[in-house]
Amino acid sequence: MAYHDNQWGVPLHGDSDLFEMLTLEGAQAGLSWLTILRKREGYRRAFEGFDIRRVAAFTDDDTARLLADTGIVRNRLKVASTISNARATLEIQSRYGSLDRYLWSFVDGVQIRNHWQTMAEIPARTPLSDTMSKELKRHGFRFVGSTICYSFIQATGMVNDHLTGCFCYDLHNHS
Repeated sequence: MAYHDNQWGVPLHGDSDLFEMLTLEGAQAGLSWLTILRKREGYRRAFEGFDIRRVAAFTDDDTARLLADTGIVRNRLKVASTISNARATLEIQSRYGSLDRYLWSFVDGVQIRNHWQTMAEIPARTPLSDTMSKELKRHGFRFVGSTICYSFIQATGMVNDHLTGCFCYDLHNHS
């Protein structure tokens, strides 16, 4: 509830924070979000506070350390993708100036405000998430399928998908 009320759908900026959310959304694949939230501090510790340059420099020894760390999801593909995604992020930063600028460009820098009245109306993916997924993959990112990208877009407030009857609907209506 605290995550929903205070973070989910609030426009998030900053390369490190966006990289963290991209990592957590990818880690969540096949698991519950609550499982990931409970391990969030473990992820922050294991991945050096999501310092992109430091994670990009991780070695095979770091991978072995991470696979033994009970504070995170110990899935080899997910751990490896976080490291390779950090490297892809460095490329994005050099090409576009920042990960923030690049990701928010998918919504022209402005939160999309949806008007859902029921949970059943909220899609699992959209043409926007399809495009983001395709482009991230083109840049070498992994664990960024369309459904993961839509969850990321929702979590980071690129779209306001709070139901119209939710108190957060008007609270988080900004970029």
